[in-house]
Amino acid sequence: MAISGDRYPGRQVEEKWQKFWKDIGLFTARENTDRPKFYILEMYPYPSGDLHVGHMENYIYGDVIARYYLMKGYEVLHPFGWDAFGLPAENSAIKMGIKPSEWTFNNISESKRSLGLLGFSYDWERELTTCLPDYYKWTQWIFLKLYEHDLAYRKESFVNWCPGCQTVLANEQVTSEGLCYRCDSQIQKKTLIQWFFRITAYANRLLDDLDKLKGWIPEVVTMQRNWIGKSEGTEIIFELESGEKLPVFTTRADTLFGVTFITIAPEHPIIKELITKMPTREETERYIEESMRKTEIERTSTIREKDGVFTGLYAIHPLTNERIPIWVGDYVLASYGTGIVMGVPAHDQRDFEFARKYNIPIRIVVEPVGGKLPEVDEMESAFEELGVMVNSGEFSGLNSLKGMEAVTKKLDEIGRGG
Repeated sequence: MAISGDRYPGRQVEEKWQKFWKDIGLFTARENTDRPKFYILEMYPYPSGDLHVGHMENYIYGDVIARYYLMKGYEVLHPFGWDAFGLPAENSAIKMGIKPSEWTFNNISESKRSLGLLGFSYDWERELTTCLPDYYKWTQWIFLKLYEHDLAYRKESFVNWCPGCQTVLANEQVTSEGLCYRCDSQIQKKTLIQWFFRITAYANRLLDDLDKLKGWIPEVVTMQRNWIGKSEGTEIIFELESGEKLPVFTTRADTLFGVTFITIAPEHPIIKELITKMPTREETERYIEESMRKTEIERTSTIREKDGVFTGLYAIHPLTNERIPIWVGDYVLASYGTGIVMGVPAHDQRDFEFARKYNIPIRIVVEPVGGKLPEVDEMESAFEELGVMVNSGEFSGLNSLKGMEAVTKKLDEIGRGG
């Protein structure tokens, strides 16, 4: 093709080379090859409307990487597909007054045409559409296998409910303002019966592999660790003065004598039982309402200042009979552990910052081996390492590991944990 004059015939050039790439199968990945292999995948789009510039930005990044490795001599697998299941497509179809299937496949056709004009390096022979049986039969097969092995079960749980889309959203689909990422509706926290997988059955492998996630932001990795929920420790039962029990799980039973407050997740079911007894009921209810508009990522962020509200209620320490103030704090998640945590500010940095903010007492109960911590007023951070128990009654002088065992045994003997 001859090029002359001041105008560049972009359309003709693009059509020529795109046809050539297609004819020679340039982007078709071959299985039997001695070349090194590279796999790249961008998130499939929802075919609930036309593609926009945000899609193009995402796919251009992937295309650059795919072409880079292709030119370096790799056998590149760069597939594409359509995340075509779920209520977004159905809601859009209802709004347009046509069948969901017609709306979905029309959008797929138009989106594929748009992507083709841009010349992306996709292997279209491996195109997937998640609403077609040849794809979703495998998700059904996987689910049945999990169910057969008692790894899938149902229970009631808090979810992110979008009143606009009429569907449940993942935490990542809720903006920092608590809005639906699709329709900007205010997300509501509500309880629904949900399916769950027993991921804790694979907890060790999952936790080990988190260390391989290079480049992931710390907040997301922390959230993943919380979801996996693998911990070894002691359950401790605090009782309210009115008799209700608050089970707490801890990996540091040696710090039990340093507890100066207890924090309950705002969505914890026991809140409903206790709310009428709270002297600060109105303030607590306002705080809970505000907390329900925050995402789990926002609530567990390591860079966000922790906050909470004092309920006016107290629990009894299982070993000292001391009155322990009960707080509600959104940095605690009902889905992690028991949804209730014991605050040990001298030996947990999160608790330390919370106690400093609200002038909650700090009590040192573990000293470093062969050393001594500064006075509480001079502490700049929590001492979180193992050490020697102090200010812990009959357990003082034990090292942390032996202390954990001894405290756990004592709790078991008196029926307050173990």
